[in-house]
Amino acid sequence: MKSSLEIPKHWTFRSRNVATHFDEHVRESLPWYDLATNAVAHFGRHYIPNGGRVYDIGASTGNIGRALEDTLKQRQVRFTAIEESHEMADLYQGPPELIIADAVSFDYEPFDFAVCFLVLMFLPIDTRASFLRRLQGLIKSGGALVIVDKVQMPGGYVGTAFARLTMQQKLVMGAKPDAILAKELSLAGYQRPLDPRSLPKSARAFFQVGEFVGWIIEARQ
Repeated sequence: MKSSLEIPKHWTFRSRNVATHFDEHVRESLPWYDLATNAVAHFGRHYIPNGGRVYDIGASTGNIGRALEDTLKQRQVRFTAIEESHEMADLYQGPPELIIADAVSFDYEPFDFAVCFLVLMFLPIDTRASFLRRLQGLIKSGGALVIVDKVQMPGGYVGTAFARLTMQQKLVMGAKPDAILAKELSLAGYQRPLDPRSLPKSARAFFQVGEFVGWIIEARQ
């Protein structure tokens, strides 16, 4: 389905139009979105214990919660989705509970499994490293934190090739060139790709398509 999203001049998730068309837009922009979601659910089945504690950090409309739902029900898990945008939260369709809150300042409990899916690139740069350290310190023994995010590309021609791969995939999925350009300009100053060096050294990559990478981080030893 072609997205009907009207690209705002200055990107925000606090927009009814963005929230309403988010699900089709993200799949048009990121054709690997469901593949990565399924990978997160796969790791959830490996790391979530019976009676465990799980967070979906930056839940948008509930994509990750829906993917994990069978595991959450079967293992009687305490699940919390966190979303800052009221507009996105109004359209949330996922397992309870949903809390509208700032992810960085939220008071997390120790957890068995948590997911940051396309979240960190929208957080202030000066808070990311400390936020990740705090999250890693809350992972229970045997648990894990999963991150999927856009990263800064390496220098040189290979970085250009990676960026063009992302653009080419959007075109294949039917996005219009003017919409791609409008979105990139809209994101200026709001979306800042993650520096992989800010991640814990224990982070292990499990996924990469162009500028987007997935990692899994286990509890500190």
